[in-house]
Amino acid sequence: MANRTGDLVEPVQEAHKLDVKALYNYASAHVPGFPLSPSNITLSQFGHGQSNPTYLMEVETGGAVKRYVLRKKPPGKLLQSAHAVDREFQVLKALGDNTKVPVPKVFCLCNDPTVIGTAFYIMEYLEGRIFVDPKLPGVAPERRRAIYRATATVLATLHSANVDAIGLGNYGRRDNYCKRQIERWFKQYLASTSDGKLERNPKMFELVDWLRKNIPPEDSSGATAGLVHGDFRIDNVVFHPTEDRVIGILDWELSTLGNQMCDVAYSCMPYTVQIGLETEQLGKGLELIGIPEGIPSQAEFLAEYCFEAGRAWPVSEWKFYTALSMFRGASIYTGIYNRWLMGNASGGKRAAHTGTHANELIDIAFSFIAKKTVLPERPPSVSRGRRQYVTENKAQGLPKGSGRFVPSKKIQELRNRLIKFMEDHIYPMENEFNKRAQSDLRWTIHPEEEKLKELAKKEGLWNLWIPLDSAARAKELIFNVSENAYFDAAHDRLLGAGLSNLEYGYLCEIMGRSLWAPQIFNCGAPDTGNMEVLLRYGTKEQLHEWLIPLLEGKIRSGFAMTEPQVASSDATNIECSIKRQGDSYIINGTKWWTSGAMDPRCRILILMGKTDFNAPKHRQQSMILVDVQTPGVCIKRPLTVFGYDDAPHGHAEISFQNVCVPAKNILLGEGRGFEIAQGRLGPGRLHHCMRLIGAAERGMQLMAQRALQRKTFGKLIAQHGSFLSDIAKCRVELEQTRLLVLEAADQLDRLGNKKARGTIAMAKVAAPNMALKVLDMAMQVHGAAGISSDTVLAHLWATARTLRIADGPDEVHLGTIAKLELQRAKL
Repeated sequence: MANRTGDLVEPVQEAHKLDVKALYNYASAHVPGFPLSPSNITLSQFGHGQSNPTYLMEVETGGAVKRYVLRKKPPGKLLQSAHAVDREFQVLKALGDNTKVPVPKVFCLCNDPTVIGTAFYIMEYLEGRIFVDPKLPGVAPERRRAIYRATATVLATLHSANVDAIGLGNYGRRDNYCKRQIERWFKQYLASTSDGKLERNPKMFELVDWLRKNIPPEDSSGATAGLVHGDFRIDNVVFHPTEDRVIGILDWELSTLGNQMCDVAYSCMPYTVQIGLETEQLGKGLELIGIPEGIPSQAEFLAEYCFEAGRAWPVSEWKFYTALSMFRGASIYTGIYNRWLMGNASGGKRAAHTGTHANELIDIAFSFIAKKTVLPERPPSVSRGRRQYVTENKAQGLPKGSGRFVPSKKIQELRNRLIKFMEDHIYPMENEFNKRAQSDLRWTIHPEEEKLKELAKKEGLWNLWIPLDSAARAKELIFNVSENAYFDAAHDRLLGAGLSNLEYGYLCEIMGRSLWAPQIFNCGAPDTGNMEVLLRYGTKEQLHEWLIPLLEGKIRSGFAMTEPQVASSDATNIECSIKRQGDSYIINGTKWWTSGAMDPRCRILILMGKTDFNAPKHRQQSMILVDVQTPGVCIKRPLTVFGYDDAPHGHAEISFQNVCVPAKNILLGEGRGFEIAQGRLGPGRLHHCMRLIGAAERGMQLMAQRALQRKTFGKLIAQHGSFLSDIAKCRVELEQTRLLVLEAADQLDRLGNKKARGTIAMAKVAAPNMALKVLDMAMQVHGAAGISSDTVLAHLWATARTLRIADGPDEVHLGTIAKLELQRAKL
C-alpha cells in the first residue's frame, strides 16, 4: 500500500527542534499568502529520507489549515559540499517556473543561520501517495505496471530539461561526471571513517579501483550529460492521490549536471537489492526474490525509459553504472552512520544499522560485477499503443519516435531554433551576401553579417561545435574556473552548449544548407578546427592572445599546410622550414589553398612545417602560430574553385620569406605536428560531412519544388517516371549517408578518434559523393538555371566536389578502410 504524504510525519526529533516563532516571523514576511494571524502553528518531521531534515508546517487560521514543507540543513559539523539547500531551491525554482517537470513550488530561501540555526527553504506541501516499498504491496497488478511506467516517464521528462534555457547551464560540470563521483564519494567515505568512527572496509578500496578502470567513454565526452537528480527512486516521487501519475519529484540535495545514466541505474537498484533502514540487513532484490505480478522486469523498465528518453540500450555499460550506484550508496550509508554516532542523523534510531548496510552493499556490488550478463543484448519491446510518442519536427531529415539516433528534446529544441533563425535571417540574406561577393566590395564584410552574429549569440546558437572536454580545459586555463565554481554567463556562452559530436551533428547539418550560415554561428571552417587545436593544445598565453578573440568572433584564422610544389595529401612531403634561432623561429616556404586567409578579419595562421628534416618521418613536422601581419608574410593571390573565389573568405597562396615568430608560438613542442593533426582531423573534418548532409537536403528540397512547378512534354517533371526513380534513389542514398555520419560521430564520442577512424573515413568518402549525386540531379532538374548563379546549387556542388580533395582524398580514406578490413580478417 502507498503512504499518504501526511502519514510519513512524526514528532520532531530533539536534535532537530527549532524556534517556531522565529520561523513564523520569517515565513510571514517572505511566503506569499502566508496566514498573518494564525491560531496555531504545528511542526512535525518527515521520518522518511535520510538527508536534509524536512518538516511539515501546519498553519491553522479560523479552522482552515494551510500546509507547507520546510527543508533545512542538519545541525552540527557537516561534510564539505553536503546538504546544500540553496542548490535544491535553485533547481526546484528553475524547473517549476520553466518546465513541465513535476516539482513542488518553492516560496523562499533563507541563508541566514541566525533565524532557525541553519539555512532552509519553504515549499508547497503535496498531498499524494509515496510508495516506500518498491514491491508495491496491496496494489493491483495493472496499477503496479502503470506506476512503474509513470516513474520511467517522469525520469525521462526530468532528463529532457534544457538546462541552458532555464538558467541551470552553470549548475555543474557535464563531462567526467562518473570520474568525479567516484572521487567525491570515496573522499566522503574516507572522511566518514576517519578517526576510528567506523572501521574501513578493504573491499571498498578494491571497488574504487575497479570503477576507476571501467568508466564508460561516453562519460568523458558528456554524451549522456544533462540534469541529474542524484537520488532518483520510486520513494522520492509523489503520486497523485488517486491517479497513477507523478505530481512531484522530491529530495534534490544531490542534483547537478552530469551523466544521466547514473540516475537511471540508481532508480533500478530495487531489482538488485532492497535498500531500507527498517531491518538489520538489506533485502534481496526483486530479481532474486521474484518480481511481483504487474511490476515490469528491470529490462522492461529500462526499455521504457530508453524509449521515452530516446536513448541507446546501455547493455555494455550497465554493469558499471549499477556498481557505481552501490558504491555511492555504501558511501552515503557510511555518512548516515557517522551522523548517527554524532546524534544528528535525521532518521533517528533507524540509522543505527547503516554501517552494516554499507558493507553489505560493497559485497553485493562485487557479486553483480562477477555476473556474466546483466542485461539482454537487445531491449524488450515497449508497447506504443497506449500513447503517442512522436515529436513534430519543423523540417525534413529528423527521425521520429525512438531509436539509437533520435535526438534528445534539448537538441530538438536547439534544432528548431536554428531552423527558425535560418528561415528568418539567413535565407533572406543569401542574395545580398552573394551580390556583395561578386562586386568590387567582395573582400569586405557585409554589415549585416556582424549584426546576425550578435543575434546568434543572444539566441544561444553560438559556438555550438565546441566539445565538452575542450570547453572544460578552456574554463580552467582561460578563466581560472574550478569544476564547482560559478562561471560567468557571458563567458559560458563563448564555450557553446556542451554538446557531443553526435548532438552537434543534427545542428551542423542545418547550417550546411547555406554556404553563409556556418560563419554566422562561428561554426565555420577552418576556424572551428583551429580553435579546436588551441583548445586542446594551446598554452594559457596562446589561448588568451588568440583563442578568446576567435571564440568571440572578432577575428578569423587560416590553416596553412598544403604546398604547390608537393603532393600535400601526404603531409610528410611538405617542405616549408621552421628553423630555431635563439628565442625565435624563422619560417621559409610557400603555402596555397590557405582558406580564410583572404578575409580582412584573418589575423592568425596555424602553419605546418618541418623543424627537423633529419628526424624520423613523422617527427619532422611541427605546427606554429603565425600572425599574418608579421613581416615576410605575403598573400600573393586568391585562388578560385570552379571559378568561385569564395569572397570574402577566400583561399590564398601565401609566401613566407624569413618570417620571424617568437619561439613561444610553437604548439605542443617541436615534432608534434602529426600528433596535433590527428587530434584536429576527427571532429573538425567530420563537420564537413555533417554540412554535406544539409547541402544535399537543400538540393532535395529545391529539386522537388522545381519538379512540382515545371512542365515538360505536357506534364509536370514530377510526373515523369524517370524523375520519380531518380529522386527516390537520392533519398535512399542521403538517408544511408546520414546514418553513417551519425554513427561516425557517435563512435567519436564513445571510442575516440583512433578507434573511430575507420567509420570516419567511410563517412568522408560517402558524404561528398552522395551530395554530388543529389546536387547534380537537382541541377539537371533545374536545367540551365541549375548551373547558373541564380540558384545556390552550382556553388554547393563546387564546394562538395572540393571536399573530395580538401577533406582528404578519397584514395587516402579508402586506403584506411581497406587496411582496417584486412586487419580484421587476420584476427
